[in-house]
Amino acid sequence: MTLSVDLFFSFRSPFSYLALPKTLKLVKEYDLAVNLRPVYPLAVRVPGFFKKANPQFARYVVLDSRRVAEHEGIAFRFPRPDPIVQDMTTLDVAAEQPYIHRLTRLGALAQLEGRSLAFTDAIARVLWDGSVAGWNEGDHLARAAEAAGFGLAAMDAAISADPDRYEQVIAENEKHHAASGHWGVPTFVFENEPFFGQDRIDLLVWRMQSKGLTKR
Repeated sequence: MTLSVDLFFSFRSPFSYLALPKTLKLVKEYDLAVNLRPVYPLAVRVPGFFKKANPQFARYVVLDSRRVAEHEGIAFRFPRPDPIVQDMTTLDVAAEQPYIHRLTRLGALAQLEGRSLAFTDAIARVLWDGSVAGWNEGDHLARAAEAAGFGLAAMDAAISADPDRYEQVIAENEKHHAASGHWGVPTFVFENEPFFGQDRIDLLVWRMQSKGLTKR
């Protein structure tokens, strides 16, 4: 029997991106379905989060994500531009967030079609692998979407026609994410048990194997 696990993912989270190669490997090796469910990053979900956090929080995330990428051999660079419009000196988050709303709604549309993992992997690489400066310009996203079997223009049009539909999907994802017992991303949830971080995938596999996970 195919097992299923939810993956709560943010397009701004370096660790969400770094979890994707192992996640894709899991799906390839095991009889497993991964339901990637996009959520907004903490900068949007929790107003004032960065001003309340320890000042060392952001610096450590930068340090740790870079060394994880180096250790795992994953191409990595922080996105240019940042998916969240934020003054990193004052930590103020802008009221208008054109990038993250678009990205997360696109992920929600792909989720409704049951193909969010493939779509998100293609798009996340454009943001995070360092091959593109100005990922929001030109046809970078369109080519990535096409490689995953999507038409970006049609997706944008569908979202523009009914943005509330996709916001409801995101809100439902955030509700289930919170109910899982964790707030961070990436969080995998299997049978209501959360596994937070790309470094808990081995533990997740161990748990699923105890529930009958088999290789393909």
